[in-house]
Amino acid sequence: QVQLVESGGGLVQAGGSLRLSCSASGSIVSIGVMGWYRQAPGNQRDLVATITSGSSANYADSVKGRFTISKDNAKNTVYLQIDSLKPEDTAVYYCKGDRILVKSRSGSHYYTNDIWGQGTQVTVSS
Repeated sequence: QVQLVESGGGLVQAGGSLRLSCSASGSIVSIGVMGWYRQAPGNQRDLVATITSGSSANYADSVKGRFTISKDNAKNTVYLQIDSLKPEDTAVYYCKGDRILVKSRSGSHYYTNDIWGQGTQVTVSS
């Protein structure tokens, strides 16, 4: 069983910064893609950024230049550095894992996809 746990959210003034973390746990052999998404009240959940096992990063146009995704393979942790926060960045931020290679108790390996964390709230005051 793979679990993702986000942390680092909070209340911050506009112009401030936050660093979100997402730690994956379980019998993980490797992680193909990790992503950050966000969902504001009344809105759909939108992609913010992704990073591959080869450290290739992609960003939504709305956050380019302000958000930086990174990872620590040894810790199975992905980070989202958010700078120059704006009130419109207020949302619940979720991380998601795909193509996660897992070792089962029997010793076999399998891939699992679409694993979500519980989310962390980011609130930006003006």
